[in-house]
Amino acid sequence: MATSNEMDYYVFLFKKYYKKVILGLFVLILLLTAIKTVGPEKEGVVLMLGKYNRTVDPGLNFILPFGIEKMYKIPVQRQLKQEFGFRTVSVGHSRTQYAKEQYTDESLMLTGDLNLADVEWVIQYRIVNSYDYLFRVRNAEDALHDMSEAAMRKIVGDRTVNEVLTVGRQEVATNVEVLLQEMCIEYENGIRIDQVVLQDVNPPDQVKASFNAVNEAQQERETLINQAESEYNRVIPRARGEAQETIQVAEGYALNRVNRATGEADRFNSLYSEYIRAPEVTKMRIYFETMERILPKIDNKIIMDEKGTNLLPLFNLQQHQIERE
Repeated sequence: MATSNEMDYYVFLFKKYYKKVILGLFVLILLLTAIKTVGPEKEGVVLMLGKYNRTVDPGLNFILPFGIEKMYKIPVQRQLKQEFGFRTVSVGHSRTQYAKEQYTDESLMLTGDLNLADVEWVIQYRIVNSYDYLFRVRNAEDALHDMSEAAMRKIVGDRTVNEVLTVGRQEVATNVEVLLQEMCIEYENGIRIDQVVLQDVNPPDQVKASFNAVNEAQQERETLINQAESEYNRVIPRARGEAQETIQVAEGYALNRVNRATGEADRFNSLYSEYIRAPEVTKMRIYFETMERILPKIDNKIIMDEKGTNLLPLFNLQQHQIERE
């Protein structure tokens, strides 16, 4: 226990320096409450007695101390994000860890064909108006979270589960981005949506095996259809080409026969016209032309007179024909 002399000494020191101690504490509190540093990616929103007063730029700023003015630092130059259906636990150089189990209520949603899909997505956004962000909407971060979930459920609910899982993923993300931006403008929350990214879309774990079996059957069906179409495209054009070729050959043959018949008819008509003019001359000319074609084809030739009694001199008609040729 302190003696009376020590107690007296402490009382003496307190009486002597208490004013300086109180003054020092006052100055320290004054500096802590009056000097504010705003980072390069932020801007400061100053409230005076709870009412908006001004917005200050990054750097060293001074406000009224002792709670008369209060500053909120808003990251207006930074891209922010919200995760749905999962949360990033830790980010490492080799591996990033995620937590999912307790967030399935966010990601599990009903599609337009009354199926369930487990949709995980990320909203990337920026704060473009710090005043609207603080004062137009109460707790803008939670409001944005609810708006994002509502927009995703609306867009997914208008599509089939196959569209959401496969070909329609990019369209879903784009439509959610457009709808969410329209909601932000309507609510005047001071937020601009940069991008909506679908991280992972899967059927629920309880039906994943059955869903994969259905997908495999559909892929096999598409494969068989493609093979059948390939065989069709290989056989049918060839058959059509062969049929067209046969038709063209037949048409050519028919045209040739018609032309030959027409030529023969014209030749006969010409001969007949000549015959009418000079029957005997025409007969002799036809006779000679016919014999000229026939005699060279006969090897042995015997020429007799009209009465068949005497043999005429034998000419080597075959040799004569060869010489003429």
